[in-house]
Amino acid sequence: MRKKLTNRLVFAAMLGDTGAVRSLLRSGRLDPELPDAWGTTALYAASVHGAADTVRVLLRAGARPDTESTGLTDGTPLCGAAAWGHADTVRELLAHGADPNLREDHGTGSTPLRWARQGASGPHPETEAVLVGAGAVETA
Repeated sequence: MRKKLTNRLVFAAMLGDTGAVRSLLRSGRLDPELPDAWGTTALYAASVHGAADTVRVLLRAGARPDTESTGLTDGTPLCGAAAWGHADTVRELLAHGADPNLREDHGTGSTPLRWARQGASGPHPETEAVLVGAGAVETA
């Protein structure tokens, strides 16, 4: 049952369905840190899709801002949000303690700043500025 509920939570987070996420978390049977069957966490799914309100709910429920998804979708929530230029989501993650310099792929991949500059959909200057303001630096 827990696996099924976790899959529902990640799907609702991906859609930015904050009401469904709240409802699922209220059941008390879910850990917002657990990944779905494909290795994706709810926080990563919400972050990649720019669902800042859903991100806030998940963080307040105990999701850690730097937990990396592994499996079908890889990366940290901050890298995912930065890659797509979701500046409000980036702000929310940073406000809850996300490390602006944490590399994805267990420390061997790109930084959030590199994603903001290159992006999955082009450069994102606003997101880049938010990250730099939080102390992000380009590393080799």
